[in-house]
Amino acid sequence: MKKGVIVVFVLSLVFMMSCSKNKKGEPSSTQIKKEVTAKDILGNPEYLAISYGGYRKKSRDSQPTLSELKEDLRILSAMGIKVLRTYNVQPKLPHASNVLKAISELKKEDANFEMYVMLGAWIDCLNAWTGKEPDHDTESPNNAGEIKRAVKLANKYPDIVKVIAVGNEAMVKWATEYYVQPGVILKWVNHLQNLKTEGKLSKDLWITSSDDFASWGGGETQYHVEDLNKLIKAVDYISMHTYPYHNTHYNPEFWGVPEAHVDMPDTTKIEMAMERAIKFSQKQYDSVTNYMKSVGVNKPIHIGETGWATISNGQYGDNGSRATDEYKQGLYHEQMRKWNNRAGISCFYFEAFNEQWKDAHNAKGSENHFGLFTIDGKAKYPIWDLVDKGIFESLTRNGNAITKTYNGNKEALLKEVLVPPSEEEIMANR
Repeated sequence: MKKGVIVVFVLSLVFMMSCSKNKKGEPSSTQIKKEVTAKDILGNPEYLAISYGGYRKKSRDSQPTLSELKEDLRILSAMGIKVLRTYNVQPKLPHASNVLKAISELKKEDANFEMYVMLGAWIDCLNAWTGKEPDHDTESPNNAGEIKRAVKLANKYPDIVKVIAVGNEAMVKWATEYYVQPGVILKWVNHLQNLKTEGKLSKDLWITSSDDFASWGGGETQYHVEDLNKLIKAVDYISMHTYPYHNTHYNPEFWGVPEAHVDMPDTTKIEMAMERAIKFSQKQYDSVTNYMKSVGVNKPIHIGETGWATISNGQYGDNGSRATDEYKQGLYHEQMRKWNNRAGISCFYFEAFNEQWKDAHNAKGSENHFGLFTIDGKAKYPIWDLVDKGIFESLTRNGNAITKTYNGNKEALLKEVLVPPSEEEIMANR
């Protein structure tokens, strides 16, 4: 073949590969973006993850509108967040389905908008939340409908839903109102895996359950049952929760300032306490890893939840463990992200925005204040630097520009920061 003919052939081939006809007979690009899967996302620091609830009012009866959800999604996207975690698909709470719709619409508006979802399906025991005695050995009849709705949404939005999580802290025994035995979670995980095998769900969709580290075998031996071992083998990865914040009250040995540190500056004491908090989480992560390997399994483990509250008038506040403020949240968030990104662990940091429905009768209850943003859109200390970089310019929440808490005055913030108790104080209060 002559040189000129080769050139024409190659050019023709390139043209054929780059153009095709659409239904109207018009040329359109066939350069298809590679479909991103859970395998590509999880453990990849390019896909930062966060837990998201867009509720602004004191009751979930007030659902966020699509425009409010889009407002939040644009803010999170500007931060580099590309994966969200939602918690349920219950009929009276269309939050998750509306989030998926909002993402879908934003993708149509902007081809470069990228956001994926870990879709939660809520799992309960019989009589959960009814005032009757919960039957932890029998599952709620509502679970089947919850799974069916999750499947429907995963099939409706396959480009967005990359993970289904069966239950949220549904096996941990301190969830006395609703927990189930591992066999219930196993049943539904196997069901979803079978749907994948049958071609009724995408083979690339990953299935997990998101639960406390203890529920995954990292804690007491009461959790070490055969159904848990089968579950570990059935999921595509383990999604574990770790909360040193809560353990500053329940297991505070790591939290107390050692006697050798008592003469150090207060900021140093706090920084070292937060380093111990990260090590506490790492120890829980390792305990789950060790149990998983003890049953002959080696698969990814990611963090489905961890976070640090910024206000508490209860056991984590001034009269309790003194763990609560924005400065400590900033240290925890920074160190957690560094560890996770370095280790190839995805972390669905809890959470994006404050939600006041969680403890509606106690405005200063810690559960209302885990967000990196306040409800009115102020950026808390962990992300002040993002405000400085200007990434939120032109973005608003509830009509408010994104500004810093404390007007960005770190000295004003530090005046409210308390040093953790000494080891001696903690032992005296045990």
